[in-house]
Amino acid sequence: MGKEAAEGIKAANESSLFQTYARYPIALVKGEGSWLWDTQGNKYLDFMAGLAVTNLGHAPVKVKEKLKAQLDELWHVSNLFHIPGQEKAAELLTANTCADAVFFCNSGAEANEAAIKLARRYHQKVKGTGRYEVITFTQSFHGRTLATLTATGQDKVKEGFLPLPTGFKSVPLHDLPALEAAINDNTAAIMIEMVQAEGGVYPVEPEFLQAVTKLCKEHGLLLIVDEVQTGMGRTGKLFAHEHYGIEPDIFTVAKGLGSGFPVGAMLGKGYLRDAFTAGSHATTFGGTPIASSVIQATIETMLEDNVPQRAAEAGEYLMKKMNESLGSHPFVKAIRGKGLLIGIECAEPVGELVLKGQSRGLLFVTAGPNVIRLLPNLYVTEQEIDQAVSIITELIHEHTAVSQA
Repeated sequence: MGKEAAEGIKAANESSLFQTYARYPIALVKGEGSWLWDTQGNKYLDFMAGLAVTNLGHAPVKVKEKLKAQLDELWHVSNLFHIPGQEKAAELLTANTCADAVFFCNSGAEANEAAIKLARRYHQKVKGTGRYEVITFTQSFHGRTLATLTATGQDKVKEGFLPLPTGFKSVPLHDLPALEAAINDNTAAIMIEMVQAEGGVYPVEPEFLQAVTKLCKEHGLLLIVDEVQTGMGRTGKLFAHEHYGIEPDIFTVAKGLGSGFPVGAMLGKGYLRDAFTAGSHATTFGGTPIASSVIQATIETMLEDNVPQRAAEAGEYLMKKMNESLGSHPFVKAIRGKGLLIGIECAEPVGELVLKGQSRGLLFVTAGPNVIRLLPNLYVTEQEIDQAVSIITELIHEHTAVSQA
């Protein structure tokens, strides 16, 4: 490692940062399309996309141009004033989804926090009930705030943060009897991901989701869909719930919405407007002129280039190539996903494969200890997919050869 790189990667006991991340020994400084470069000039094929963030690739031209233009005009004003760009961004979202209203924030956790608050306030202020509980699912991931980590169906994110807020229950995904048993007079909403991305890349089964929507209607519950990772074309539709023909009461988005700029949004049906009235919820930085310009450019690019369809076709190709190369390999237990959110479940932990992939110029991430998660940008080419599949196949063959030696 050179001097410049060493300066950018300080030892944990020398850094001024809280060490909340187990960082890889790489400092990335430049990106374009599907490619990244580090301080040493090493080039990497990016199949992480910043954890499903840079859906349009690194430094997409239209987004960059619109951001630069906005930087010359106005950066920030309070949400106490009308922000024309924010209205335009909201109109783009409502015109292309089943939602009628949008609340802009800064992250996925904040979007999910807003969704939880809206569900409670709707029942308590509009419907006049005391309902407050939200049911989620085991292995789900909804964020790192106290409310959203409590909503998350993974115990590992909750360690050391007791006492946790009340009002949340988690049941196993696809266990309908457990879900039915969890519903009571306090239940306000059911919150679900269309693909449990962090939890192992498990798509929700259509029959189960139909049962969930039916239970919501029967019991007067709100259906919240967490699209933080699956939204903005990632699964082959603008939003993943479109695959299932449902219309959630509330859904959330963040990661891919800003092409790398920190944004988030909660979207909901019109009848929920009465719950979120002036003063009921707020944010300082949500929907600023800068953020709104980025959101507009991202959505416009996706619509003009039919990016979700590109993701569907590329995802089909990636799944086909993976199955051809590794589908019958004994180390690979399953290959699953939607669009360009693919999980490869392996027989053993895959952390070592991630590191070896980096040494060969391929960046990918895990989804739990045994699952390789692939998240390329939505413009990824067949040639880039072939290259990634080749590297992963080599890594797995080499790993199993060593294990069997």
